[in-house]
Amino acid sequence: MVLFPNGMRAEAVIFDFDGIIVDTEPLHYKSFQQILAPLGFAFTWQEYLDNYIGFDDRDAFREAFAAHNRELGNTELQALISQKALTFQNVIKDGVSAYPGTVELIRKLHDACIPLAICSGALKSDIDPILVMLNITDCFDTIVTADDVATSKPDPECYEIAFSKLLDRQFKPFTKETTFAIEDTPAGISAARQANLNVCAVTNSYEAGKLTEATFITSSLELLLDIRLN
Repeated sequence: MVLFPNGMRAEAVIFDFDGIIVDTEPLHYKSFQQILAPLGFAFTWQEYLDNYIGFDDRDAFREAFAAHNRELGNTELQALISQKALTFQNVIKDGVSAYPGTVELIRKLHDACIPLAICSGALKSDIDPILVMLNITDCFDTIVTADDVATSKPDPECYEIAFSKLLDRQFKPFTKETTFAIEDTPAGISAARQANLNVCAVTNSYEAGKLTEATFITSSLELLLDIRLN
């Protein structure tokens, strides 16, 4: 178990990806625009923040089509998801930036033998190349993505799966009461809380006033680096 500077204890930690480990939201936004703008479905960055952030690609495309009163069949949806995945791979070739302190915190927790997972609404094909770029692929015991669930956050399924898989990989049992999710959106916090996990919210994407469902809120994971084994 580790003790964080604010006094919180954790036996396991589950990280969201976009908006927590890396600042990829502008890159996802750019990828969506390259696909949706030619269809006449472009939306502003503020609209993305207000209506789309926290969605997986499936629900983001559904929202965009619904906003224009257009039906979206499953075949067209799957084609759009594949197109967006390829576009995203091209966008990230210019590089990505981890949030301050995040990679160091992940490494510290890993070195302390704390079980770690990722629970994200992104596709696995979006996540894997970035973990390689950041040299932290080896730190995570399990990764749950949009490929593994039928419904995106705030549905708690993703966190239920992440916790179960993480627990199955450990020799020493731990509980939900000592497992923390690290999130940046109200939808993500709601998903983790419905799965009965504690939540550390980081104000990377929303102001603190919109993250009050979390167990505690911090402005940066840099402030949690001074962890101690307990």
